[in-house]
Amino acid sequence: MRDLKIPEQRHPEKAHRPDNAQPKKPDWIRVKAPGGKGYAETHRIMRENKLVTVCEEAGCPNVGECWSQGHATMMIMGEICTRGCTFCNIATGRPQALDAFEPGRVAFAVEKLGLNHVVITSVDRDDLDDGGADHFAQTIRAVRHRAPSTTIEILTPDFLKCPPSALEPVVAAKPDVFNHNLETVPGLYPEVRPGARYFHSLRLLQRVKEIDPLMFTKSGIMMGLGEDRQAVLQVMDDMRAADVDFLTIGQYLQPTPKHHRVAEYVTPEQFDAYAQMARGKGFLLVSSSPLTRSSYHADSDFERLRAAREVRLAQDGARSAPESGKV
Repeated sequence: MRDLKIPEQRHPEKAHRPDNAQPKKPDWIRVKAPGGKGYAETHRIMRENKLVTVCEEAGCPNVGECWSQGHATMMIMGEICTRGCTFCNIATGRPQALDAFEPGRVAFAVEKLGLNHVVITSVDRDDLDDGGADHFAQTIRAVRHRAPSTTIEILTPDFLKCPPSALEPVVAAKPDVFNHNLETVPGLYPEVRPGARYFHSLRLLQRVKEIDPLMFTKSGIMMGLGEDRQAVLQVMDDMRAADVDFLTIGQYLQPTPKHHRVAEYVTPEQFDAYAQMARGKGFLLVSSSPLTRSSYHADSDFERLRAAREVRLAQDGARSAPESGKV
């Protein structure tokens, strides 16, 4: 049996890679160690329902803050991914069979935690004909049934090895936000996301809007992997061409010496500048900071996203209305 707490067994594809030095984190990256009553209660509910969270599996720096508030990002379809992205701390290998009871357990935990907004993500499941799309749809429907007032955000894999129709049941299940991260600039894909394809991921986001034009779409990228400014701005333009509504930008943090190196720690001021440029390109909402992650503050961000759309619609309506007094 594999022990996923042992790095060599958790990441066998990285075991023979040379070590990359891990530079000292600047002050703006440091966070408090997790703890407290709220954190303990969230941990208990996750364990009692045998649920996996990306907060733990990916080593998110915000887990203490989020769990203390009862927020957790559910990770469905197991804890072992079929991909081996060089930035990611999720275990790699051959996953187990899908658990038919998992959607119900996720829904029960959402109800128990009293969540206003839930984020549901997954590992990549290239071993499944539909990439796990139907399992996503079942989980969305289970949460809708058990917690009808909870808004649902999904963070999906790319469904790269599936027929295009695999996406349809996920969109048809009507999540409130469809998120798929591009993660980095296209020039770094061979090194950072060797199992993915940049333009396939971009097209996935575009197809969501074609199937359901009213569904919010969201995507994110990491800074500090070796990207340059012009490439980042091109990714923003590509996202807007695909009608992506919400952009998240955060700092890449190296999980172990075997993972992709940190090329630089981008300053908070640089993150602010990227946010300003992104807003100028027309995103409804932008979250850009060193500690920004896909699901960080997702509940309050969703409210801001809805409000931003209402403002945009009102502005568009005002511009298209005939000038008063004209005949």
